[in-house]
Amino acid sequence: MSIVQELSEEDTKYRYITPALEKSGWLKNDIRMEYFFTEGRIIVHDKKVTRGERKRADYLLFKNNIPLAIVEAKKYSETVDVELQQAMNYAQILKVPFAYSSNGKGFIEHDFFTGAERALSIDNFPTQDELWQRYLAGNSLTNKSATAILQLDYYDPFENRKPRYYQRIAINKAVEAVTKGQRRILLVMATGTGKTFTAFQIVWKLLKSKTVSRVLYLADRNILIDQTMTQDFKPFKKIMCKVENKNLNSAYEIFFSLYQQLMGDDGAEPFRQFKPEFFDLIIVDECHRGSAKADSEWRKILDYFNAAIHIGLTATPKETTDVSNQSYFGEPIYTYNLRQGIEDGFLAPYKVIRINIDKDLEGWRPARGMKDLNGVPIPDEIFSQPDFDKVLVIEERTKLVARRVTKWLKANGRYSKTIIFCVDIEHAERMRRALINENADIVKDHSNYIMKITGDDDAGKKYLDYFIDPIEKFPTVATTSELMTTGVDCKTCKLIVIDKIINSPIIFKQIIGRGTRLFPDFDKNYFTIMDFRNATRLFFDPDFDGTPIIIYEGEDNPPPAVDDGETIDPPPPPPPPTPRQKYYVNGVEVNIVNEIVQYIGNDGKLITESLTAYSRKNILKRYATLDNFIIDWAGADKTAAIIDELTAQGVFLEELRKSSGKSAEMFDDFDLILHVAYDKKPLTRRERAANVKKRGYLYKYSDACQKVLSALLEKYQDGGISELENLQVLRNAPFSNFGSPATIVKLFGGKSEYLKAVKQLKKFIYEAA
Repeated sequence: MSIVQELSEEDTKYRYITPALEKSGWLKNDIRMEYFFTEGRIIVHDKKVTRGERKRADYLLFKNNIPLAIVEAKKYSETVDVELQQAMNYAQILKVPFAYSSNGKGFIEHDFFTGAERALSIDNFPTQDELWQRYLAGNSLTNKSATAILQLDYYDPFENRKPRYYQRIAINKAVEAVTKGQRRILLVMATGTGKTFTAFQIVWKLLKSKTVSRVLYLADRNILIDQTMTQDFKPFKKIMCKVENKNLNSAYEIFFSLYQQLMGDDGAEPFRQFKPEFFDLIIVDECHRGSAKADSEWRKILDYFNAAIHIGLTATPKETTDVSNQSYFGEPIYTYNLRQGIEDGFLAPYKVIRINIDKDLEGWRPARGMKDLNGVPIPDEIFSQPDFDKVLVIEERTKLVARRVTKWLKANGRYSKTIIFCVDIEHAERMRRALINENADIVKDHSNYIMKITGDDDAGKKYLDYFIDPIEKFPTVATTSELMTTGVDCKTCKLIVIDKIINSPIIFKQIIGRGTRLFPDFDKNYFTIMDFRNATRLFFDPDFDGTPIIIYEGEDNPPPAVDDGETIDPPPPPPPPTPRQKYYVNGVEVNIVNEIVQYIGNDGKLITESLTAYSRKNILKRYATLDNFIIDWAGADKTAAIIDELTAQGVFLEELRKSSGKSAEMFDDFDLILHVAYDKKPLTRRERAANVKKRGYLYKYSDACQKVLSALLEKYQDGGISELENLQVLRNAPFSNFGSPATIVKLFGGKSEYLKAVKQLKKFIYEAA
């Protein structure tokens, strides 16, 4: 075989592909090699955190900040099209219109505009200008000023916060839509993926290009406005203002306002101080809320400034029979959902603990003629889970929930930021008190350790900024009902407790969003959901991460006509039910029946089958037979690499070990896998070490070497196979008694011979029956 045929992929890129691109006129600044565009899914085994494989394009070719093409390379001896499917997969993720595969001898091109493919010689790769013109034509971008806007760079004063790939797509698509004259735009991005940063970059480009002159940023909560102004929109500080006391100052370019400030009281409508054409662009944050409803008072603001471009931002577009984002903004121009964020490693994965309480499952019925703690007769009926804390308060149930939450905090860190979602404000106050009594040892020194943060509590709301500040230790635990459901950017939240009935996937997703942000600097790599009311069933709703379907029946979608040409008016909505009396009881025995722990699988979904069955299935996907596994394990330089690979495929060994009982702590990972996947009786590490000694393997070495290997066996027996595989172990006792690591290695005839002896020792350990 010639030297050329033996070239590696890297050699092929260096000798042939990169020179071919440069020969076609591509400048070095426009060629990004080894372009990583994801962080790699976070994999949690027990409390150890690792990252899965990052997605990487061999080449990404740009025109300014617009990615035009992906080139995937293979070594010279492969066929030219072998990497085309990979290139196409990455191109679809990155929304790149041209994908190429190359082996250094030529290229295969896939054009996503036409669907056509063609072969190109190595000297005939398209120029940057050629691909740019095809890009403009494929996107129907004929306006020169419009293309100039697209090519404007992103705002990055310190060159350390470039948009992530999905943010870049959202920014470019929004700007592109504006240049085409689209006036209503919807962006759907999961909580924690940087919606406001994306909005900032859109506004920056449109202002800098003079496409717009004045911008209104609307939200329904002060915290959303304040966070946006002090964080992502901070570079605009000289040209932006917040509307307060219903006073409007037209001297600024960017205005931040609550809907309530612009609506005023008693129909005052201060927004009419501005002319309808005053604003060119309106950003509607959390647009699934008030602005989604056609008859909302807030919609009057949008209707008044109707000529402006309206961009809606939401993690959870609302599509119901009377509320619709899409009927107003149109279909989302881009969606980046929770599952994608977790898979890419930009969002924190979660573990779910579902806790079943006996009274929730069985219900509770009062004794005949029983009165509550206030002397009020309790109706003779069976109260069930939806009634608890809404109609019936069982004091012992509240205490039980507080006790279980405290148990988690003691096991995972007493100062882990925690949000507890309660039925109502009164429930939040009772839960606060119950938690204080469970954590009195901390509260006696820090009275703000646990706080109720609800809409009616000015004192609690004052502490909200401290709660969401990563640097502030207190408050640590917040009880709430609605206030913290959405828009609260608590980067370090590690535990979300749900003790209220939730039937809306939108509200559920918003609640989960309080934990999805990553903050590794504060050891926030994943979070836990503790569910007392079976809310996590909504994870399995097919629409949870699906595309919303318009089912709105308002003005934009009138009811169908009947045969006589008339329409049938829908019946008026029923009046809201009268709130029921709330009853309070104590002395009721309440117990946890069971707990179900669920993890995210390697497909991004919660595992519904048993952990053992799920792990067995994924082990067998990788190692179809026991022999395949044993050969791979015994031959590996570091078995940790095999464990990491299996973990990435959804094999949770530490969790399996815990569920297998205390005796499993004595098993090596090898035996745990044998037991789970191949139904083999596991041996303890002690038994395996003893079997090696019985077989006389050590006697082939000198006395000094036997002592070293015996010590290694002892290390394996106590700590597992990783102790053998790490040369650093030779620096510690008892090996330090034998001399320095260099001296010990010389006993075996050098480093290679020492490593060979260790590999043989591993082989005997795992062969021992």
